[in-house]
Amino acid sequence: MSVTQKQIAAPPEAVWAVLADPDYYAGWVMGARDIRDADEGWPAVGTRFHHTLAMGPFNLHDHSEVTESDAPHRLVLHVKARPFGRGYVELNLVPKAGGTHLEMREGPLSLGARLGHNPVANLLLHGRNVESLRRLAAFAEGRKPEPRTSRNSGASG
Repeated sequence: MSVTQKQIAAPPEAVWAVLADPDYYAGWVMGARDIRDADEGWPAVGTRFHHTLAMGPFNLHDHSEVTESDAPHRLVLHVKARPFGRGYVELNLVPKAGGTHLEMREGPLSLGARLGHNPVANLLLHGRNVESLRRLAAFAEGRKPEPRTSRNSGASG
């Protein structure tokens, strides 16, 4: 499991607003190329968004599903990236020092993902998540414009 933390200069409600809009995920999650569709009511438990992930020269089309949602404090997703497996992402937001302390935990769920999980993979995952949280902070702090996805730009994917 990888644990990554970030202090964000925005209140939990502003960070949650980014997390609650699936179109932002392609802009802040490293490796996410596009958000193709999202269920009404995202991020209610059981809702999904459908994403395209860039894995080297391959584009993987899969989805993430909300398993826990407690606005603006906690969001847990089960992420699929077949054929590589399934994992979870847990995001905990705590008000701190006029902003938000965000902790992101990510780990494997499926056997295939667990088999690929090792100390080197964990370091790479942590490095990816440091950059992802930097990008998330830029959106929450208003330093980055709203992202465009095939879902909100009219393109097909």
